[in-house]
Amino acid sequence: MVTILLDQNISREVVDWLSGVRPPWRILHVKDLGFAREPDEVLYVWAQQNGAVIVTFDEDFADARMRHLGPHHGIIRLKVWPTTVENTRSALERLLQSVPDEQWLGALVIIDNRKIRIR
Repeated sequence: MVTILLDQNISREVVDWLSGVRPPWRILHVKDLGFAREPDEVLYVWAQQNGAVIVTFDEDFADARMRHLGPHHGIIRLKVWPTTVENTRSALERLLQSVPDEQWLGALVIIDNRKIRIR
């Protein structure tokens, strides 16, 4: 089962939408875990311990310096502007419709308003 952890900068509305799009997935928001004010390192470690893919607007998660905390199960870094619920959903929808899960799970994915890059 895929577990997705949405960072605090992602609207909670995206949890409901993504849960409807991918019902078998476990979709969590950092606020559900009581991590709203925790530093990025805490979220990163929790995600690795629980096999979760992190979805965030925060560029720190895409920074190679975070990898000293260990390998990740996937990071989706959103670079869409403006950072509305609609643009967030649209970016994730483009990923889910155009790239098979196995290609982005465990990878660093950067989604901007026009393209998707997978590293």
